[in-house]
Amino acid sequence: METTKLPPSSPSSPTTSFSVPSAEKVDGFPRRSMRRARQRRSHSSSQFRYQSSQVELTPLPLLKDAPVAELHDLFCKKLQQCCVLFDFLDCVADLKGKEIKRAALNELVESVATSRGVLIEPLYPEAIKMISVNIFRTLPPSENPEFDPEEDEPTLEASWPHLQLVYEFFLRFLESPDFQPSMAKRYIDQKFVLQLLELFDSEDPREREYLKTILHRVYGKLLGLRAYIRKQINNIFLRFIYETEHFNGVAELLEILGSIINGFALPLKAEHKQFLVRVLIPLHTAKSLSIFHAQLAYCVVQFMEKDIIRGLLKYWPKTCTQKEVMFLGEIEEILDVIEPSQFIRIQEPLFKQIAACISSPHFQVAERALYFWNNEYILSLIEENCQVILPLVFATLYRVSKEHWNQLVDSFSFFFYCKSGLLIMIMKILAKIKTEMKRERERVELWRGLEEYQERRMQMLTEAARNQRNLQERGERGDPLSPTCPQTAHSDQPEPKPSGATSGETAT
Repeated sequence: METTKLPPSSPSSPTTSFSVPSAEKVDGFPRRSMRRARQRRSHSSSQFRYQSSQVELTPLPLLKDAPVAELHDLFCKKLQQCCVLFDFLDCVADLKGKEIKRAALNELVESVATSRGVLIEPLYPEAIKMISVNIFRTLPPSENPEFDPEEDEPTLEASWPHLQLVYEFFLRFLESPDFQPSMAKRYIDQKFVLQLLELFDSEDPREREYLKTILHRVYGKLLGLRAYIRKQINNIFLRFIYETEHFNGVAELLEILGSIINGFALPLKAEHKQFLVRVLIPLHTAKSLSIFHAQLAYCVVQFMEKDIIRGLLKYWPKTCTQKEVMFLGEIEEILDVIEPSQFIRIQEPLFKQIAACISSPHFQVAERALYFWNNEYILSLIEENCQVILPLVFATLYRVSKEHWNQLVDSFSFFFYCKSGLLIMIMKILAKIKTEMKRERERVELWRGLEEYQERRMQMLTEAARNQRNLQERGERGDPLSPTCPQTAHSDQPEPKPSGATSGETAT
């Protein structure tokens, strides 16, 4: 097969050259096997900007041995010395210069971390310049277009021996007691922050970890940049969701946002609510959700608004069972801290979806949904609102316990159907109804007894009044008293005299 030679490699590329088949040069979609046949490096460097004519570095005196009057000048010279870049793709090139720079960086880190009074105003531009020259660079495209972070090894940064020390110096610089935000804000500006955020796309997890800590310190120290940092993070997420679907630092940025959201004052601003609805909730649609789901769930739980669960239900996955399991886990985390008043507002659509998940043919989805009844707090919420929730899930639980193909789900559904609260709640409802019915019967019987007593009393009063009228009528006619009326006859007789009364008193 005819082949075409590539032009000579640039100084920053590997020295080895290779041939590309002409057929592949014409075909824009080469076969995967041909792509994998190409040579790969286990380490790659995005540092393509090293000087073509290297500056010869000479060791400078140690900072700890320098007189106080010369300390700042020496510190500045070492910062300038560390601006020299080296090619780490060639492991044996300029070993002496690399070692001198590494030793100088170590000294700078130690001096900033342990000494006081080192950071004076003239050193700020030199320090930021050294940091910018070393860390800001164009990241190379991934060597593996089908890179899977869960299975493939990441491409590590070859210049990490120096880059790590530069990041360590930057971190110590920000954390130093001598750090003055009023001076630093002249040099750590919006352009600097934007370039810093772009570095989160690095494939090296060690670099992203440093960037995460550094950006968090910048957010805490430089208050004027906070709104800009949040805005640019939003832009990164929106590009990730709707355009590229690829960004290596999503998990780290979400971790930073988790601590930021935790400090939001209540009531939430409109900006923060829009961030939840337009960014965090749509992030659940990403194909790589499993990589950053833990950090995303933490951010979502921090908001604790009713729109969260409704938003998750809106974007509920239809075909990806792995995402369904993650969604169910996130819903449980939210329900663990939800207020009962908020739960009432979302219980109906939520348990309709949970019932659908219980009846899912995929056993992991059904099993994860059934575990909601194993959470004591969620079970208490279900018991308090059983009149709404039971009709939504009772029939599904019964049907799954009889018909599901998976024996484990079948057993679990029957177990939770019987033991985890449903029948207990039904028995409680029946017992409550029975108690209420008993109280109602007692109340009815009490009122019936009172009515009967009132009726008897009215009959007695009516009969007494009738007898009194009869006696009065007979007295007026002069009829003799009936012997059947002893009380009336007794009333016509003279009253007996008191036992202690004398005859004189009686005569009187």
